[in-house]
Amino acid sequence: MKLNILAIFFLISAPSYLLSSEPSAFGAGDLSNPTPYGLTSGEKIILENNKKLQTVVVKSNNQANEVESIRDRIDGLQSIIENINLTLRDDKLKLKTMDDKLLFEHNSNIEFSQRLINVNQSNSKLIATNTENIEKLNLLIVEVSKIVDKINATFVSKDEFNVLIKDINEFKDLVAKEFRGEEKPKKSRLESLSNPDIYKKAKELYDKKLYSQSLEQYEYLISKNYKPATVHYMAGEVNYSSKNYTEALSYYKKSATLDDNAQYMPVLMLHTAISMWELGDKKNAKIFYNAIVSKYPNSDSAKIAQKKLSSLK
Repeated sequence: MKLNILAIFFLISAPSYLLSSEPSAFGAGDLSNPTPYGLTSGEKIILENNKKLQTVVVKSNNQANEVESIRDRIDGLQSIIENINLTLRDDKLKLKTMDDKLLFEHNSNIEFSQRLINVNQSNSKLIATNTENIEKLNLLIVEVSKIVDKINATFVSKDEFNVLIKDINEFKDLVAKEFRGEEKPKKSRLESLSNPDIYKKAKELYDKKLYSQSLEQYEYLISKNYKPATVHYMAGEVNYSSKNYTEALSYYKKSATLDDNAQYMPVLMLHTAISMWELGDKKNAKIFYNAIVSKYPNSDSAKIAQKKLSSLK
């Protein structure tokens, strides 16, 4: 822009220079003089144009300087804008990262809440199921108690049965003495053996299905009060295997009274139920089957009881 202004200045000032190339002898018409005089009308116009042009040149120079200053400012502003854009880009990346993190945490919270809801629902169902099972078990306990009361009132107790057997045996011994003239009673052959040996022998006889001999030895152990709960249970098993269901129930009842937490209780209850069924007491047999399933769900006896119940439906 400076070159253009100089060119204009040269073109405008050239005529003035040519016209003033031959100044008067006294300096009249010298346009280069700071205070020219003796100017013609044309020279005055040229002088005025020179002054205006000089003013334009000064203004143009000032404007050029201002333009350069503005360009420098614009360059500075562009640099600042670029820095701001970089900062904004970084901020956008940070905001996106934060949004992704918040979204992940939000989704995680939703998933956790859903899991918590599912757990609560499962717990509620489990509590309801357990409550229902407890109620059923309570009802079974009541029914079993009624059965026990019924057994107490209906069946002959073991003690009463033992007294009856004892009376019969004494009567037999008395009759034998009368016929054979015996004065002293025979000593039992079992008295020479220890109770553990008799117990072992009785079990061996039971395993060999020699039930009458096995029962004899279990009866002897009962009279000696040796392991009464287990021995009564085994005496019940002997009668159960011999299909003497009424006697089996009597022994089972006594055994359960002595120890209702014994390991053989699932089998005892199962055989009690079967004995009742065989004797025609089907209602109470079903109650015992249900009691086995509820109280000993993981036992083999419970599996058999469940099959029995399924076959009754």
